[in-house]
Amino acid sequence: MFLLLWLTMVAPSGQAATNDALIDAAKREGELVYYASMNLAEANGIIGEFEKRYPFIKVKLHRTGSEKLLTRVLTEFRAKKVFADIIQTVEFSMHIFNRSGVLARYLPQPNALYAKEFKEEGFWTTVYYNAYVSAYNTRLVPRSQLAKSYDDLLDSKWKGKLLMEGTKADWFVGMLQILGQERGMKFMRELAKQQPSPREGHELLAQLVVAGEGVYDINIPVSSVERIKERGAPIDWTALGPVPAIMVGAGIATGAPHPNAAKLFLEFVLSREGQRLMQTPGRHIARGDLVNEAAAMLKDLKIVPVNPALAEKLDEYAKQMRGIFGG
Repeated sequence: MFLLLWLTMVAPSGQAATNDALIDAAKREGELVYYASMNLAEANGIIGEFEKRYPFIKVKLHRTGSEKLLTRVLTEFRAKKVFADIIQTVEFSMHIFNRSGVLARYLPQPNALYAKEFKEEGFWTTVYYNAYVSAYNTRLVPRSQLAKSYDDLLDSKWKGKLLMEGTKADWFVGMLQILGQERGMKFMRELAKQQPSPREGHELLAQLVVAGEGVYDINIPVSSVERIKERGAPIDWTALGPVPAIMVGAGIATGAPHPNAAKLFLEFVLSREGQRLMQTPGRHIARGDLVNEAAAMLKDLKIVPVNPALAEKLDEYAKQMRGIFGG
């Protein structure tokens, strides 16, 4: 009974309004501006389904990389020129936005279905997350010879045969969270002795594994592997222990020009329908009542959501990573 009452409560200052009232207000606004760093085709897919359900709202997408999006949003906010209604990007940027006052407070209807590790309550919620695993060439590495743990990567047989994404510190940060600072830094220094080749771009790295330029890519999102694997490429992935998960969250901009359309869009992407659209191969969702469906795609991965507050030391960690691995 309490849940039913909550779901029908009208509280425009921060909680979910009734669907009818929200739809009417959004209809009067007629459009919304969506800032996102996700894959363009998938962003357009979400927009298409939303506009199909609410044809009276036109979504204008601004899609760019997460670093450029971070800079643009902060620049506009500081200049007091807010163009975005919905902002969707990686957790570290969302944390900085929240800390800087960029995000408006709003509790979407499905809020209780998302565990506290997957949101900063009332400001942004995870719409999907990417788990970092290791990819390997299935022709060059038989399953019987696969590494079984992170420490197995330190075996001399892998020296000079490893690839890694060397420009982003999110995996590095997540591994230190999992292993602990002291053990994690020791592991990273030992791993560097294996002479992994640092490159930029997960899609490129997946292609290099397929081409045999390295037998392992040690830090790649599952989704990047699954996309190329679906096309019949000789690649698969394995987890060598608990894996860091980088979240992508969405929230409403403070001073959004179309706040009601923004609320309606956020409600949609966090709904069962919206979350199923987000759940593409290798990409995972955090909505609690879909956990069984999500688990079937996880291959028993032990997921560790990376703490968004580590964003405040991300530059320091990136410097440490470059010092260890180069790049």
